[in-house]
Amino acid sequence: MQLLSQVQASLVSLAWDSVRLCAWLILLMVIFVPLEKFFALHTQKVFRKSFGADLLFYFVSSLLPKLILILPLTLIAKATHYFLPASFYESIASWPLLIRALAGLVVGEIGAYWGHRWSHENQFLWRFHSIHHDAEELDWLVHTRAHPVDMVFTRLCALVPMYLLGLAQPMADRVDLVPVLVTIAATMWGFFIHSNISWRLGWLEGLISSPAFHHWHHTNDGPEVVNKNYSTMLPWLDKCFGTYYLPQSWPGKYGINAPEPPVDSLGAITDSATPLA
Repeated sequence: MQLLSQVQASLVSLAWDSVRLCAWLILLMVIFVPLEKFFALHTQKVFRKSFGADLLFYFVSSLLPKLILILPLTLIAKATHYFLPASFYESIASWPLLIRALAGLVVGEIGAYWGHRWSHENQFLWRFHSIHHDAEELDWLVHTRAHPVDMVFTRLCALVPMYLLGLAQPMADRVDLVPVLVTIAATMWGFFIHSNISWRLGWLEGLISSPAFHHWHHTNDGPEVVNKNYSTMLPWLDKCFGTYYLPQSWPGKYGINAPEPPVDSLGAITDSATPLA
């Protein structure tokens, strides 16, 4: 009976998650479809090629990673609380929410940057991540065009440093808003930077990513301009790590030319790599 109750509870939770995703999808379409019509960078249909497949990715990549992450994040949280003193977490928890959220954003972005970069530079990880990059037309929905393994890996890279530094405290007796706020902010900004919108942000583009910044991450214009701009929200991280690229122009084409990158013995992309975006 207990097992049956757990199965029923899981099914109810899955049903509510599906309803929530449908509501979010409608809201996202209400926001981005008009924006992409009136401020279009490229002329393309709303129901473009691969729209149906990307719609399926939207649901799969939103539901599966959440389920897969429950066990590893629970184990990581318990391990960090076992090895680190409670006073450490109490001191971090005493910070104002805004400070913790900003610190969590920066730490999470650094982790996500390296997770994203490794997904390009490691042959095994690229096999999953290349699904996201084979899109030849970009719009807001391409943000969730991703293999669940790819999404789980990147989220772990973002969340684990937050757990280790006490900025995310899932073992507390209340809901920890920091990882929730950081995840929501990164997700919503991800839809924006993939969108087919011609906006430029001027001097702000050095501080926060724009569609132009991320479109150059998806470019297939040549080996000299690919594998750049890994950050989701903070482009100055790419400046720090030497992967920033943002001219005044926009990419001429998107997509990939090969299923996987040429790699050397250490798993890093070679200088003679085929354009991959």
